[in-house]
Amino acid sequence: MAKYFSTLHNLIVILYIRVMCYHYSLTADKFEISTRYALEDEETIALMNEYDVVYHNDGFAHRAMPVITADEPNKIQLYDWGLIPHWFTPKDNAVDLKGNKLTALQQARAFSNQTLNAIGETVFEKPSFRNYIGKKRCLIPANGIFEWHHLDKKTKIPHYIYLKSKEIFSFGGIYSHWTDPETGEIVKTFSILTNPATPLMARIHNSKLRQPFILQRDAEGQWVDGHIKKEAVKDLILPLEDKHFTAHTISKLITSRYESSNTPEVMQPYDYEGFVSLVDAA
Repeated sequence: MAKYFSTLHNLIVILYIRVMCYHYSLTADKFEISTRYALEDEETIALMNEYDVVYHNDGFAHRAMPVITADEPNKIQLYDWGLIPHWFTPKDNAVDLKGNKLTALQQARAFSNQTLNAIGETVFEKPSFRNYIGKKRCLIPANGIFEWHHLDKKTKIPHYIYLKSKEIFSFGGIYSHWTDPETGEIVKTFSILTNPATPLMARIHNSKLRQPFILQRDAEGQWVDGHIKKEAVKDLILPLEDKHFTAHTISKLITSRYESSNTPEVMQPYDYEGFVSLVDAA
């Protein structure tokens, strides 16, 4: 069984190298978020009391974040990032590489490291996602994305990417409810779809050439409408044009092992000697 989880770990590493969008920010407070989506009922406001501003959300922390689901489009809920399919079945007597017994939730979280993102072009086909793209779509509020530009194999320059208007935008996602067989807890999770990179994102994120799927604001209602047809859903999964975005380089605080990156400083502009801005480099 240890061999099973060693193999799983290696698969996670491969997937981590292959896809993207593992870091974003949501610095708006609960009132700004509720107002942006016109969801200001007492239940939503009460739930949002559990939410705090997030300057750097690392997907592998599986933090609970605000989402708006197709099942309940009139409220904001908190879901964990990293989709756990409803059918996920933990292994009996599973252990980690040190021989420690793994709980069902620990196994599910290990699996969900693979499902932080869903590739938009294949989301209707992949077993982990195809059950959800039809009717279990969600909006994930954000106001910035963190990505890295590779100068060479060893040197990466982190960037913060956001709307020129600095407004909240919505990732297009899918969601699932998984029941922990050991505790009976219902774990609510989501995944963010990705697109091929636009020219701006390709210049910044030049190692993967992918970007998170961000909806046009006037298409958000359609995305959480569980009744639209498959082809209509496919037509929505398109990259948002570069003209809406800008970006700047940031310090390497975002990858610090010694300081918290969940601070306002993580988003602040930082200049690297000799590095020319990629925003206007078309």
